Amino acid sequence: MELNVIWFVLWGVLWGAYFMLDGFVFGAGMLLPVLGKSDSERRVVINTFGPVWDGNEVWLITAGGATFAAFPGTYAAMFSYLYTPLLLLLFGLIVRGVSFEFRSKEEGTVWRRVWDSAIVLSSFVPALLFGVAFGNIFAGLPMDAAGYHGSLLALLNPYGIVSGLLFLLLFLEHGALYVAVKTEGEVSRRALAAARKVWIPLVLVAVTFLGHSYFATKLYDNFISTPLLAVVPVIAVLSLLGAGILLMREAPLAAFALSCLTILGVVFTGVIGLFPNLIPSSIDPAASLTIFNSASSPYTLRIMTGVAFIFVPIVIVYKIWAYRVFRGKVRGADLLDGSEAY
Repeated sequence: MELNVIWFVLWGVLWGAYFMLDGFVFGAGMLLPVLGKSDSERRVVINTFGPVWDGNEVWLITAGGATFAAFPGTYAAMFSYLYTPLLLLLFGLIVRGVSFEFRSKEEGTVWRRVWDSAIVLSSFVPALLFGVAFGNIFAGLPMDAAGYHGSLLALLNPYGIVSGLLFLLLFLEHGALYVAVKTEGEVSRRALAAARKVWIPLVLVAVTFLGHSYFATKLYDNFISTPLLAVVPVIAVLSLLGAGILLMREAPLAAFALSCLTILGVVFTGVIGLFPNLIPSSIDPAASLTIFNSASSPYTLRIMTGVAFIFVPIVIVYKIWAYRVFRGKVRGADLLDGSEAY
């Protein structure tokens, strides 16, 4: 397999891992006032992901770094053409991290309500913008040899909005299931109820996204030419439907596992559909950025492959260890004398 293809697959794996892990933090953050009715309950919700949220950012940084090193042409275009939405997304991620850290540093009611609002808003904005950005990449950006011809408002086209809603609802479902698994009592029941309420709109938006993709993108071309690849979107759809069945049977852990599979299936449906493009052009196919015309030199890709072969397994083992250390449910009583708790 060519190194360009290997790095394209790894690029998809990194984004998939990031959305699967940070997706439940986005969802739980957006649902904070819904799942936690009192300050104690909100602290329980925040502490379900508190010990692991910053570690999840490793996958985002690695995905960005891999794009920069393996496909510098795509990196340059992405951060030039999508500068404003990516800057808003970055601000959202910064505010979210600061909100987690500062919220419980003071006892004041107003203080904590302000940071609670910041958590909700800074979880909502990146979750929506990730979907809008990837939706526009799937559809192709208006670029040619003269450069980019789009604008921030143009990104909010119908397909971009549907993609944003899909990511938003996927993360809401994912976050609600995660909190249901990690808590007990009323908070867990509330989270399970929220996951049930989100599931039906999620299915409707997913169906809309799949139908709209046929007309707005060329994502299906690779699946039509190689039908075996269709197993990936089929797995995504079956996982989503299976999660709904498990929700009705009040089995949040199994539903959360299927939610992870759904997110990975959605990401890889997009990645497979894009191949060999990284950013297709919607107005001039010759101007599309592919894994061949925007890649680094073969020497650079060889060095990167060696480094990835050593360090990616180490990161995976570390992440498994971290989640194992912080396994178990979060209880309000555990936070009373926990000076390191959020």
